[in-house]
Formats: sequence, structure tokens, C-alpha cells
Amino acid sequence: MRPSETALPQLLHAEITALGGYVPDRILTNDQLAGMVETNDEWIVQRTGIRERRLCAPDQYTSDLCCAAVDNMLARYPVSVHDVDLILVATHTPDFPCPSVACQVQANFGIESAGAIDLNATCAGFVYALHMANGMIASGLHRKVLVLGADALSRVTDYTDRTTCILFGDGAGAALVEARGDQPAFLAARLESDGTGGSHVYRTGLRSELNGTPLRNTKLLVQNGPMVYKWAVQTVPQGMRSLLDKAGIPMEAVDWFVPHSANLRMIESICEKSGFPISKTLYSMVMYGNTSAATVPLALSDAAAAGRLSAGQTLLLYGFGGGLTQAGLLLRWTV
Repeated sequence: MRPSETALPQLLHAEITALGGYVPDRILTNDQLAGMVETNDEWIVQRTGIRERRLCAPDQYTSDLCCAAVDNMLARYPVSVHDVDLILVATHTPDFPCPSVACQVQANFGIESAGAIDLNATCAGFVYALHMANGMIASGLHRKVLVLGADALSRVTDYTDRTTCILFGDGAGAALVEARGDQPAFLAARLESDGTGGSHVYRTGLRSELNGTPLRNTKLLVQNGPMVYKWAVQTVPQGMRSLLDKAGIPMEAVDWFVPHSANLRMIESICEKSGFPISKTLYSMVMYGNTSAATVPLALSDAAAAGRLSAGQTLLLYGFGGGLTQAGLLLRWTV
């Protein structure tokens, strides 16, 4: 090789090879919420489809949820995490600003020689992290990536605000992404953001205004539900069609749609506007609530455990949420 020449890394194909999920033991039902704020089970189910949600124990945080999800994955699949070379954790409720949740996962499992990064794309975070894992593997820079989506939203929920406290729960999902196979399993991706809508979903930190809008400095999650709902049902169906057009795959060829499980009524509206049947849609909010970055992996984990996913199926994953952020991913299922 001449001095001016550079050896390019061999392009590799990434596949999801294992899944895991975890939700805490403590259950908060709609009837229990009715004793905390002015609401009732019928009102909540009619508007959100949520019947109960899981909450962390007093000594349980996002890193604990992540480690439990990995334990669940290891119990279900003949895989190891000891040779993982990168850990990506999607969360906006880390135990600490520093150290990262990813570093805590690395320490818990004694994974040597692995990079560890937290990323925050809120409810779109897990799909973003899968996209990044695919890029890392396709470039040849990494061969085995542990991807986690987890949030402990009960830690930042205002339980005096009935418009938000009825929605949120805690949970985590894990996926192992490896360099395998001679055919791509990650078929197409689409990312989008609209920072002008950032003040519709926020949690305050060092700054008390955003885009000129004063923020409620409560340190708790604040959401303008009607605006987020309108944004999602208008933009997600367009994003789905754009992603499928990019891949050259018709809507009818998709076996499962796996959107962020924010609200069942929102998902029903997205399906209606996109023309995709709700009967072929996987969601996790009914018994777990909106778990933010964990909703998509929990839906996948539960569907896999129930035998609903099969090798060769085409899945359309779509996360959307605070930022405002969106991420769509088209997968050929191989697990």
C-alpha cells in the first residue's frame, strides 16, 4: 500500500440478536390516582388507553432498571455482554448528570474495553440509539453494541398535575446489536427535529427560558399535551410515508408498526391518518404507562416473548417526543 492510500473499514451488516425488558414491581392503578388528583379510571382509559403504570421503588433508579433489563435479556437468549464494545443508553432521567447510566451498566456487568455513552432524545431515544448502533457497526468501528432505552419518569412527574401524572411510568428495554449476516437488517432510517417546539415538553435545569418562553422552574416534567398530540398526529404519518418511500417498501409490506407508546388515542389517530391497521401495531402503555425511551423496546420485548415476532418480518419503529424529535427505523427482523 502506498503511503497516500488508506485502508477503509469493511462495511458490516448489523442485526438485533437479543431483547430484554423490565418494569418495577410497584403498580399505580387509575383508581389509586383518583385518590391523588381529580380523575377516575373511565376518564383516563377513555383519553389515553392507560390502565396502570409501574413505579420505581424508593431505592431504584434508571441504572437499576437498565441492569434488570439486561438480566432479563441474558435469561432469555444465549448471548453474552462481556465482549460488548459500546454501550448506548437512551434516557432523559439519568441517576446523575455524571457518571452516565452507561458507565454504571458497564461497571455492573464488568464489561471491559467498552465505550459508554448516554444520549437524550427523550421518547425517540431508543430508536435514535439503534440508528447510532447500526452506523457504528456498518462503519466497522464496533462489532457488538448494547442498546438500552430507560426512564424513571416517576422521579420527575408532578403528581398534582392530572394532565401529566396519569400518563407516566418507569421501565427499561435492552437490545443487543451485532455485526452478523450478509444481508442488511437495518433497511432505512429517518430522523427529524423541530427545536422551535422545545417549550412544549421540558424539564428545567440551569436555564429558566427557552426560545424566549419563560419556563416553570419546578425541576419536574412539564408538557403541553394538546400541542404535542397535534404535532405528532400531523407529522408522524408523513414521516412514516417518507421512510417507506426512501426504502422503496409499500405500507402493505410492513408486518408490525411499533410507535412510541405515548397515548393509545394518539396511536389510533396516527394509524388512521397513515392508513396502517391498529391490529398490526405494537404498544406498551396500557399496563406500563408512557415510559418514554423504554416504550418501544418494552413493546418489542413483550411481543417477542409472546411469539408475535418472526424472522423475516418487516418492522417499522417510530419514536417521537421532546425536543421536538422524531426517529423512524425500518428493520428486517432476525431474532
